Amino acid sequence: MNIVLIGPRGVGKSRLARMLSILTKRPVLSTDLLISYEHQGLSIPALLQRHQGDWRVFREMEYAVVEKIAHLDDIIIDAGGGLVVDLDSTGAECFSHRKVAALKRHGVLVWLTGDLGRLARKVATDATRPLLSAQHAEETIMRRREPFYQQAADLTLNVEGRRVKSLAYLLLEQIVLVPEGEGG
Repeated sequence: MNIVLIGPRGVGKSRLARMLSILTKRPVLSTDLLISYEHQGLSIPALLQRHQGDWRVFREMEYAVVEKIAHLDDIIIDAGGGLVVDLDSTGAECFSHRKVAALKRHGVLVWLTGDLGRLARKVATDATRPLLSAQHAEETIMRRREPFYQQAADLTLNVEGRRVKSLAYLLLEQIVLVPEGEGG
């Protein structure tokens, strides 16, 4: 069974994935890094720039990566913040049934939640993260995606006020991968 970490950007998916890897001896695959790898190492912002900001193209790249890694087992997947969305015919974000279904074949999807205002401020100045929308603030987009994360999630874990190691043990106890009482 895979552990798939979903949630908004800046919530700590990558840090938690690395800690889970240490504790479980499982490899971590990042969907965003795999997309970059498959496209000559270009960053996500550079890929979007190459495609004139067309998020539809990026979501197709994301789906191609998900289809490949969804067949693996016993890995930790650090999912990009928008993995649970696709774009409808008008260009609006909608729930991605195809990506979520692929990941659920061999995985448990864990939604990491946190204070969206804090997360939006945290990622606002990070040049490695692409601008989600010129018209909408980060926090607005994060809020709009919450129902999609909720729909996709098998488990929900709030990160506020918790250290990464205690989050990792809490999660592993919830999915019964470590014996009870070994958490930190």
